[in-house]
Amino acid sequence: MLPFPSTRCSQHFLTLLAGIWLVGCPSLANSQDQVTEPNPIPIWQAGVPRFESLASKEEIIEVTKSGERNVTNVHAPSLVPYLPEPEKFIGVAVVVAPGGGHSKLCIDHEGHNICKWLSSHGVSAYMLKYRLCREKDSSYTLEEHAVADLERAIRWVRTNSKGKQDAPIQVGAMGFSAGGELVFLAAQRDGKSTNTTYDAIEKESGRPDFQCLIYPGKSHLISPSPTTPPVFIACGMHDRKDISEGMAEAYLRYKQAGVPAELHIYSGAGHGFGYRTNMKGPVSTWPERLMEWIHDQVLKSKPRT
Repeated sequence: MLPFPSTRCSQHFLTLLAGIWLVGCPSLANSQDQVTEPNPIPIWQAGVPRFESLASKEEIIEVTKSGERNVTNVHAPSLVPYLPEPEKFIGVAVVVAPGGGHSKLCIDHEGHNICKWLSSHGVSAYMLKYRLCREKDSSYTLEEHAVADLERAIRWVRTNSKGKQDAPIQVGAMGFSAGGELVFLAAQRDGKSTNTTYDAIEKESGRPDFQCLIYPGKSHLISPSPTTPPVFIACGMHDRKDISEGMAEAYLRYKQAGVPAELHIYSGAGHGFGYRTNMKGPVSTWPERLMEWIHDQVLKSKPRT
């Protein structure tokens, strides 16, 4: 069975179905320039609590010289779903948080691209557009608002997805750079919402079943406990010190806490390699290493949260 949304979120069914159809029919999608990706799904259907008045503000999309896109002015956090074909679904979903220094979201090489790749390998992938705490004049903070968006996204996926014979699925989180900070912070929390009166989704756990940290910043804040979810880490040797050395130190902290951890440091890579179809060299294979880890670690364990 596809990880379709349940009846508790039937209002989004058509949106998801349209997205699945287009992903499955790339020639049709490419023939319509205005519709090349699945439509985003708002994760706070009634508006972000205490920020409802900002929901109508439009996102700003900037196209870089390389042709990739950055997004700013996010006030209505959303998920862009990439769902696999029914027969390929392996019972795993991942919420992907792009990086961008908390001032923008690099949605292509750290978002859409890897979501498409994951979907083609049987994983339901959801790219998260979250609120930015370092954008000019931002009223948001990292731990109170950006992390809350990731937790909400995880709860949304848990509520609205199911596996074969309605079995629960493994719901993980992947973050690049600044997005990785959201992931390890959410993984270190207990997953309980302080806003359970908002809707039924808030009653689900916001802690991921597993975490994928791709060159995250603020490694000094990583403080695992024995209940912290398993972690996959990838970064480059030529990244800044708090990442290239900080993630090795973080790996040891995970190991000491008894958390299953896997670390890949690529000697020929720096910061921001993300995933692009034209990548070359050993670092280009990190998604394959991730899928090996998912099959070896994630699929052999039950959801922990």
